[in-house]
Amino acid sequence: MAMLTEEMSASTARIRIDVIGSEVPEHVLQNMDFMNYRLADVQLESESILSEPDLVWDRDAGDKSVTWDGRTMRFDGDWAEGPIQKAIVTVLALRMEAEGLHPFHSSAVRYKGKTVLFLGGESNHGKSMCQIEACRRGGKLVSTETTVIDESGTAVMGSKTVFIKSRAKGTERADKAAPERGAQIFFGDEMPTWEDHDEPSNVDVVIVPAIDGNFDATTALLGQFEAQFQNFHSLQNYFLTNELLAPGHTMPLTDTEALRMARADFTERFCGPRPFYMIRAANPQVLMDEVDKVL
Repeated sequence: MAMLTEEMSASTARIRIDVIGSEVPEHVLQNMDFMNYRLADVQLESESILSEPDLVWDRDAGDKSVTWDGRTMRFDGDWAEGPIQKAIVTVLALRMEAEGLHPFHSSAVRYKGKTVLFLGGESNHGKSMCQIEACRRGGKLVSTETTVIDESGTAVMGSKTVFIKSRAKGTERADKAAPERGAQIFFGDEMPTWEDHDEPSNVDVVIVPAIDGNFDATTALLGQFEAQFQNFHSLQNYFLTNELLAPGHTMPLTDTEALRMARADFTERFCGPRPFYMIRAANPQVLMDEVDKVL
């Protein structure tokens, strides 16, 4: 029986993964692309210091299963890399929250002297296209898919890859359009280039974008319930409560009432002092024209 132990970290949050079996891979994941896309800046640590695992995969166990005991995720049997990858994101996101680091499903830019957060929210319709257009207009990139925000409302790190072009085995989706297709429609075959903004910065304004070719441009300042509703959706994105990991196997419920209430409390504190705007437009160019008006 062989065992592989690896640890991954995102800032001060850290998890341990144990893989057990007659054969184990060289690494738990073939690469860290998806982890960095989903959780901004994940490091594969060179040594193991944690006394207990946060995720265990027994590859030689009989029946295929996945369970959560309140602390540790356990996979038994034959699993593809994709579901393991998703579970690692969830467990590490939980540990990040415990450290006061909140992953937001969002993009962000440093634009005209302000940090602007484009929130995925309930519908997730335009955060990437808005980030690209803002950068095309001279903004600097804070994040693409995920913005990690601390308890004070400061964006402390963010993912830098706009699109994941290949999916790990077990997460293939023929029902999703090619991720770069929207960018080609709005920006042509050559993507704009930009500079990164890596310094921590307070989030000044939040935009909930909705891009649809049928929309006339409209801008609405959201009330507190609407703002918190959209914000909470973006925080819940990492816990996969509506996900199947494989046919017949759901993602275990890692969330608790206490965690959800703590997330709601943070949401209220984050949303209170910041303006949230819902902006609908036919394309990212028109939407950013509306953003320019409210900044």
